[in-house]
Amino acid sequence: MAVMASGRGTNLEALLEAFSPQNPWGEVVLVLSDNPEAYALKRASRRGVEAVAIPWRGRKAFEREALDLLRARGVDLVLLAGFMRLLSPGFVEPWYGRLLNIHPSLLPDYPGLHVHRRVLEAGERETGSTVHFVDQGMDTGPIVLQGRVPVLPGDTPETLERRVLFLEHRLYPRAVRLVLSGMAFPPGEGLKALLGEAWPRFQGLSPREKPLYLRAAVLLSVWGLGGLVPAAFMGQGGEWALGAFLT
Repeated sequence: MAVMASGRGTNLEALLEAFSPQNPWGEVVLVLSDNPEAYALKRASRRGVEAVAIPWRGRKAFEREALDLLRARGVDLVLLAGFMRLLSPGFVEPWYGRLLNIHPSLLPDYPGLHVHRRVLEAGERETGSTVHFVDQGMDTGPIVLQGRVPVLPGDTPETLERRVLFLEHRLYPRAVRLVLSGMAFPPGEGLKALLGEAWPRFQGLSPREKPLYLRAAVLLSVWGLGGLVPAAFMGQGGEWALGAFLT
């Protein structure tokens, strides 16, 4: 995994703690920043993780260098953690489904900047954080996981930010594990690729049936039997596939 950050890197610290070299889920091998002064780079260096600053000289130049580094390091999943730039469609499209972001609100509410101030001004009683797949919009991609916290009397943007950050440090690693296990993926092409030739059959299922069949497909994938998913949907999967559908 690679993490892209622009500032303090508190969510980066949580990810580095959760995905160390000894973690069977995978590890963070590269941290990139558009800000050479970002404290996130120091956090990575302290843990022995390669930290690279790519000074912002325009989006095209930054993305070209970043993509070269991701390919060279064999990165499979990119995590945005306080990365304050909007990536171009040319960057996002090849990584769609393997590019995550965390945002400090309950999306689709309050995308963009100054979230905590806007939440307080609106008189909300709760807020939270959202981990989502990155698409070509700003904070608009499919949601992986959300967590909620209360808005308390007397809260300021600073106190609310601290409460949300505490949530995020637990939420982001949990969402990453869901993606790495194959239990979370964007709708559409990601699901279509998993189901293969069974995609037309899945589309014909009723709204009540679809969650059951999807759960079985995910179980087979987690068990390392993803190759059986199309046959299982067609009723040709044998004992393992039958067991998944009956679980």
